[in-house]
Amino acid sequence: MAPQKVCHEIHEKALEIADQQARFVDWLRSVAPYIHAFRNKTFVVAFGGELVQQGALNALIQDVAFLHAMGMQIVLVHGSRPQVEEQLRLHQVESSFSNGMRITDADALESAKEAAGEVRLDIEAAISQGLPNTPMAHARISVVSGNFVTARPVGILDGVDFQHTGIVRKIDADSIHHSLSNRKFVLLSPLGFSPTGQAFNLSMEDVASAAAIALHADKLIYLTPMPGIVEHGELQHELSLDEAQQLQTSDTLDAEAANYLTHAIRACRAGVTRVHLIPFTLDGSILLELFSHDGVGSMISDRNLESLREAMADDVGGILQLIEPLEFDGTLVRRERTQIERDINYFSVIEHDGVLFGCAALYPYPQEKLGEMACLSVAPDAQGTGDGERLLKHIEQRARARGLTRIFVLTTRTEHWFLKRGFRKASIGDLPEDRRRLYNWQRKSLVLIKQL
Repeated sequence: MAPQKVCHEIHEKALEIADQQARFVDWLRSVAPYIHAFRNKTFVVAFGGELVQQGALNALIQDVAFLHAMGMQIVLVHGSRPQVEEQLRLHQVESSFSNGMRITDADALESAKEAAGEVRLDIEAAISQGLPNTPMAHARISVVSGNFVTARPVGILDGVDFQHTGIVRKIDADSIHHSLSNRKFVLLSPLGFSPTGQAFNLSMEDVASAAAIALHADKLIYLTPMPGIVEHGELQHELSLDEAQQLQTSDTLDAEAANYLTHAIRACRAGVTRVHLIPFTLDGSILLELFSHDGVGSMISDRNLESLREAMADDVGGILQLIEPLEFDGTLVRRERTQIERDINYFSVIEHDGVLFGCAALYPYPQEKLGEMACLSVAPDAQGTGDGERLLKHIEQRARARGLTRIFVLTTRTEHWFLKRGFRKASIGDLPEDRRRLYNWQRKSLVLIKQL
């Protein structure tokens, strides 16, 4: 092979590796705000026996172990419906249902116990993995399960005696918090016990929502066979509590989706701020949901998820993370942390679910009735969603409120974006005198002005 060709191939390979490294670093930086926001938070992660049956358990455990390693407190709640059905078939016992609930007689209760024990052992085995060169290497996670759930019988409904089918009466939150504070996983099964020692067959959805409420969990995450809440063929990525309640009464959802939505609403009403419904069929769905802007399923929230507001001192770190990549590639002028802290009252930010996704600043020049919009930045995974446009309009509103009649920007790379939004080209002589003195002649930024 010719030396020139070899050198060319080596150069191409080096460029490919450099590109992969750059993308990895960009991704790691983009998830850092979520890691900071979620550390020491309590997540209740619930999944049905179908996930275990379809071989997705190991992948899920690896993902939640990753969350645990980043400082999140994890409570796992498992279901076992298909495993119960299998046990009933083995024992030649027929399944009985009414009002969408299983009627649990003595034989069915024994099958439910066997099924829950089988799934629990599978989960504990998966958590105990530690093979080198796997995501579980060096994990060393302990799991605690026990009689954390007190239950009572459903009783007789519409003349039907549900026998050993129960609903949650109480969750032993103190004991669970104690285990979580010692960096342990807590595992809850769909079984509960009464003070008299009776056992009851419970639904996974009921146990999970009751646990999230009792623990004042920050998130309740259901991994479901469905993609999320789908209305008129479109996945609903975000629903407020009011929107979820309206959808619940619309009678447009199938029974499975309606059941999950009922428990999500219950949890939100009782103070759980976020409930996620995500598909377990998508590998890594819990990571994609938590560490990307739009997620992959449906999120129900008890409050507005996104706010466009004036910046506060606590936002300095988030603003720096937003603008640093643009400073590095020369799009923005470098600003020290002390400068951002000093000028924080000039900044506005877009916050989504506790994470900053955009910022911009307005520096006023009252004498000339001019304002400079600076540091306009939107996180890479939020670009194209209209956040830049919203920030611009907000800065314009702030400028008008201060009696300014025009705003200007200095730009080296985003001229066309601003021209499309009503700015026109101007000269350095059109800048306020104080700003002219600070103009960086090395950057040779274009001056664009917009009449308000």
